[in-house]
Amino acid sequence: MNDYYLKCLKCHKKYIKDQILYTCFKCGGLLDVYYNYEKISKEIKIKKLTDKDFDLKTFSFLLPIKEELLPPLKVGGTPLYEVIYLRELLGLKNLYIKDDGLNPTASFKDRASAIAIAKARELKQNIIACASTGNAASSLAGLSASSKISSIIFVPQNAPPAKLTQSLIYGAKVFNVKGNYDQAYDICLEASKKYGWYNRNTGFNPYLLEGKKTAGLEILLQLKFNVPDKIIVSVGDGCILASIYKGFLDAKYLNWISQIPQIIGVQAKGADPLKRAFDRKTEVRPIIPNTVADSISVGHPRAAAQALRALIKSKGFMLNVSDQEILKAQKILAAFSGIFAEPAASAAAAGLIKLAKNKQITSEEKIVVLITGSGLKDLNSAQKLLPKAYYIKPNLKDLSKIIEKDFYF
Repeated sequence: MNDYYLKCLKCHKKYIKDQILYTCFKCGGLLDVYYNYEKISKEIKIKKLTDKDFDLKTFSFLLPIKEELLPPLKVGGTPLYEVIYLRELLGLKNLYIKDDGLNPTASFKDRASAIAIAKARELKQNIIACASTGNAASSLAGLSASSKISSIIFVPQNAPPAKLTQSLIYGAKVFNVKGNYDQAYDICLEASKKYGWYNRNTGFNPYLLEGKKTAGLEILLQLKFNVPDKIIVSVGDGCILASIYKGFLDAKYLNWISQIPQIIGVQAKGADPLKRAFDRKTEVRPIIPNTVADSISVGHPRAAAQALRALIKSKGFMLNVSDQEILKAQKILAAFSGIFAEPAASAAAAGLIKLAKNKQITSEEKIVVLITGSGLKDLNSAQKLLPKAYYIKPNLKDLSKIIEKDFYF
């Protein structure tokens, strides 16, 4: 296992590995993971890394786990598309889409779940619990099933049926909480403490961010270590935003790059406590969330401190988009790139479109948009702005009537 230590973001107290599981003993703050970068830089040469047949394990030297304890399913190694037609539509010459909807359970959350499972196996734990709006739930359930570990899931009452189905078919024990995600999160913490379950909760377990940061490292690998100007991500708890920053920060510590891209976070207008805090330069004040984008429907972001630091350090910023903008972007993304993203992931695309429209990005900038989940996760939302299919009798005459009346490309 790699040499690493943990340090509290709030009081800066350091912990050696295996000394602590979750948050700081002293102040309860979130913990960051740091490695022996000097040693790694001597052992790992950038020229030896290749974007051929790579995945999360490619960066095992920058992860706090034993590689052999990771789940057998392939996590990471998702494509970075050049999306030519979307570039033309928005007038952006160097636009890329990182599609993490192609992970084993169709979401970015597999990167974090893989690390949680490796940690649980290292600690001889055979039950893992998490609270989730849906993606972390199905991710933990699927990867746990592949590793012979039991999973216990807490989801809010409005979790999309497709995500519940995923969790259940993988064999997870699912508790549908009569409340929102934040309430599901709290009861998961209480239950994990009472029953001794290993906890996968975002903004609590310090190792999750380490799995998620591999997306940032992959982007670098796929761009031949040419740093993009901007990376646009959807934001709920803030962990994904913070993790992308961490990936680039680790690369900088290893002298692979000299600068970190500007990270732009996008929240739904009905669930934007991080944007409000960033704009006002205050601490985050919890709100009651209300958005169609269930995966970022978070009123009390648990990784707020790490996310706000990432924004400040990367000279980034936050913006919000309406549900209407999210659903419209979902359709545009699909129609001009062939990538079908769920509403929460489409929020990043909506942010991109808004920035392009307001001329807050230039045509020459190298921009990466992170898509965090497949649209198949929530078909009901996608159908809200779509036209109905044509219903015809099985004959050419019936077909011709429709084509001659209003059929066009």
